[in-house]
Amino acid sequence: MNIDSAGRFHEHATTAHGMAPGAFRAGGRGETIRHSVSPCVLGHVLVAATGRGICHVALGDDPAGLHGALRQRFPQAAFIGTDAVFDGWLGQVLAAMDLPRTSSSLPLDIRGTAFQHSVWQALCAIPSGSTASYRQVAERIGRTGAARAVARACASNTLALLVPCHRVVREDGGLGGYRWGIERKQQLLDRERG
Repeated sequence: MNIDSAGRFHEHATTAHGMAPGAFRAGGRGETIRHSVSPCVLGHVLVAATGRGICHVALGDDPAGLHGALRQRFPQAAFIGTDAVFDGWLGQVLAAMDLPRTSSSLPLDIRGTAFQHSVWQALCAIPSGSTASYRQVAERIGRTGAARAVARACASNTLALLVPCHRVVREDGGLGGYRWGIERKQQLLDRERG
């Protein structure tokens, strides 16, 4: 997925629409998930993927906690080690963190409602180094007045960096919240602007 191209996000999000809804609701039953945690400039990053694409990217300080959260999200999935394809995907995620203006063409396996997908697509259209308010994102998707719903969709994003919810701020320019910590949100924005 090209993180600066909403069209490419939509293409990947619909053609690799994600694990089957039944499997997702059943905690990943029948799914095989490759995963790895690597140190990075923001602490540690966990990347996980099914055979269709990346299904989870999380940031944190504790590798065991990141693994635990992934297993809690998909308690019925089979977890396996990495392979050459996955290692390439992991490298692209790390590169996106080190060089934030680098685009990527990673396949995604992301689940969400039609509204969430429209928000996530709009987030990917925000250029690196720029921000938009929750209200502006709502207006861009034709849902004026849905700023709170946009904020909930941002909070539901499980693909840190790849779906750049860190680029969405409050109307007054304040950072608002961030699933992986407000300090990391500021660091990501600073890196993109630098």
